[in-house]
Amino acid sequence: MSGRQVQSFYEQIAANRRRSVLLVVIVVGLLAVMGFVIGYAVSGYPEGGYVAIGIAVAIALLMTSVSYFAGDSIVLAASRARQVTDESAPQLMNVVREMSLAANIPPPRVHLIDDSAPNAFATGRDPRHASIAVTTGLLEKLNREELQGVIGHELSHVRNLDIRFALLVGVLVGSIVLLADFFLRFTFWGGGSRATRGGRGRDGGGGLAIILLILAIVLAILAPIAARLVQMAVSRQREYLADASAVELTRNPHGLEGALLKIGSDREVLEVANRATQHLYFVNPIKKFEKRASGLMSTHPPIVDRVNRLRALSGSPPLDVRTMSNAADLG
Repeated sequence: MSGRQVQSFYEQIAANRRRSVLLVVIVVGLLAVMGFVIGYAVSGYPEGGYVAIGIAVAIALLMTSVSYFAGDSIVLAASRARQVTDESAPQLMNVVREMSLAANIPPPRVHLIDDSAPNAFATGRDPRHASIAVTTGLLEKLNREELQGVIGHELSHVRNLDIRFALLVGVLVGSIVLLADFFLRFTFWGGGSRATRGGRGRDGGGGLAIILLILAIVLAILAPIAARLVQMAVSRQREYLADASAVELTRNPHGLEGALLKIGSDREVLEVANRATQHLYFVNPIKKFEKRASGLMSTHPPIVDRVNRLRALSGSPPLDVRTMSNAADLG
């Protein structure tokens, strides 16, 4: 790579990190605003809003604690992944060890998913408590250079603490969804009318109470959607960053590019993937042609965009129109 290309590489990493931190701040702010408005609307007092913020934060902390210490085990079990050794998967273990040395992190635990669809993901809370899982289809369909690119990408998620970052955002989004669901159920069963009557009786602010109640209902409906959009944006930015970091580790953008095109054009369906785990994978495991993809927002950037960013780093021309349409059909 030339000096200018190396500079662009590190500029891309820095920019993605700044955007990701900003998006987490937005999610936290959304949780706080939503808690305050709902608490104020229900109680009729500003103090009620502060109490609601505390409750929302407490729920988020509890969910974070459970996920922090047991989240990786839950994900691996749900994915039906089994741990492998040097004897059962020698080439995979060799590549993982090689890429771990390049990333200067301890080798993670390695798991295999018996599925012909090529894909992989990383999970855990830090480099010392991390696991990666790959499918049997990935080992069968990729050559060593492409496998290095995928493993380098997943270990970049580990080294950059993306696994912890994704956990944080996921828990915050889940807290917003729980808070919204609770309030809508509370309002449906008459809690909203009781709060409005209470606010009118205490301080004569019935009009304000009604306005706050309407605002809280609107927030309860829209906030989860906004939070999901933020989560999607965070996931996409971290994928771009992991791609760039993988190039740093392998010194070879062509291996990662080839892996993206092969996996993106593969029509095998990964049955163990679901809405809760799809954001973890190397590429979106839920294909556009699947029935379960209906109504879902993609947590991954388009494969064509990822490939063209890699090509820009190496000074190669972007994909031609025909290749782009083939890759875009599934990714």
